[in-house]
Amino acid sequence: MHTTILVVAVVFALSIVMVMSGRGGGNFYVAALVLLGTPMHAASTTSQFILLASALSGALVFGKAKTLSWSLALFFGSLNASMAFIGGFEAHRFTGPVLQIVLSILLFIAGIAMLLPEKGRPKTADSRWGYWNLKKGESTYVINLKVAVPLTLATGFFSGMVGISGGSFLIPLMVVGCGVPVRVAVGTGTVTLAATAFAGFVGNALHGAFVVALAVPAALAAVAGGLIGGKFALETKPKSLKTISGLLTILAAACMVVESLY
Repeated sequence: MHTTILVVAVVFALSIVMVMSGRGGGNFYVAALVLLGTPMHAASTTSQFILLASALSGALVFGKAKTLSWSLALFFGSLNASMAFIGGFEAHRFTGPVLQIVLSILLFIAGIAMLLPEKGRPKTADSRWGYWNLKKGESTYVINLKVAVPLTLATGFFSGMVGISGGSFLIPLMVVGCGVPVRVAVGTGTVTLAATAFAGFVGNALHGAFVVALAVPAALAAVAGGLIGGKFALETKPKSLKTISGLLTILAAACMVVESLY
């Protein structure tokens, strides 16, 4: 009973920060659950269930505030999910520590990129082939598909290899690589994570490692945290939101390095 209460408290706090920054945080949830005594398989399934709950609650907030792009969610989500499947299928060719080290390096690079000053972005449409022109509210931005497509496929592949949702990659990719406004990127990333988390949860739950007594209260805490985190994201200045996301990405990289050593 005491363990469940502690898990609920930790999940609530984590979900606020994770949804606020537009990422899943699966590696944080799994690590916390394992440290609190949950078996690895049950921790993985519970983590996906928590991710689904928190992402859906965050998506409600971002959708109501109109700070997400459904076209971008479909674009990034479909590419990311397709390569995540291939990455997961090929993961057996590499040892776990090797995959974690590779991913941590990529996460560290993505985090540093989020902390760098933003360059000026084109404010008018680009009619050249290979450029996708989008308008969200008063913002107009141009996505270079020749950059976005290969990077999204690559991040999906490596995310699938190590079994994470990929939010730590998608937000920097959208903001730094594609020029998407950070608020839109956070909202859109949250929607794509919900779809990925659902697929991962179903896959894990089919093996029977689903403890209802632990997962349900943890998911309810994640819903509450997701609602609060979404509201915090809307009230935080874009520059601060970008910095928070970058620092969390670097922290995730450090946690993965430490985990790979044990």
